[in-house]
Amino acid sequence: MSKIVVLDYGSSNLRSVAKALETVATENQDIAITDNPKTVLNADKVVFPGQGAIGHCMKNLQEKKLDNVIKQCIKNKPFLGICLGLQSLMEHSDEDDGTKGLGIMSGNVIRFPNNAKDEKNNTYKIPAMGWNQVYQTKKHPLWSGIDDGSRFYFVHSYYVKMKNESDIAASTDYICRYTSAASRDNVFATQFHPEKSQRPGLTLLKNFLGWDGSI
Repeated sequence: MSKIVVLDYGSSNLRSVAKALETVATENQDIAITDNPKTVLNADKVVFPGQGAIGHCMKNLQEKKLDNVIKQCIKNKPFLGICLGLQSLMEHSDEDDGTKGLGIMSGNVIRFPNNAKDEKNNTYKIPAMGWNQVYQTKKHPLWSGIDDGSRFYFVHSYYVKMKNESDIAASTDYICRYTSAASRDNVFATQFHPEKSQRPGLTLLKNFLGWDGSI
């Protein structure tokens, strides 16, 4: 039995992520929500979802001693980050008066500018909320069966700016072109919410459940 854990640090969307994973899991894959460090370390795969503010996220990770657990898991098992699960992997976020991230990937989290206008002089709404296209920038097993330019669901006021182009797995346009998926070795993380993205999102989650962490 393969054990997949959804990391519980106090986020509110854990059940929706777990339910989406259960929808595409095989009978030999067990999905569990946990904040127990030992359970996370013993899992075969780890999913780190999140929504809300990064300051609260990082504080809870540290209090539950899950920050170091994440760093350990990333060394040797397939790891999927979602929304804050992507942003938290970066070195720094401008949110909450500046917040230090886990520093697993080189990049910063920046807020979308206020009052930005589109080509029709309409003001962009913040947070960016709704469906948007995701343009794959490199091949990856998690993109299998997903067309380039497929639409995924987003809810965010901050975006990731990567320092290393090789870590960018996909980009999206909203006010600027930003990283909407990042990957390195056995780590894959998205700004969008696959659990809310219907067929393309479920396909990505199914691909993750079948992924051994190799490229």
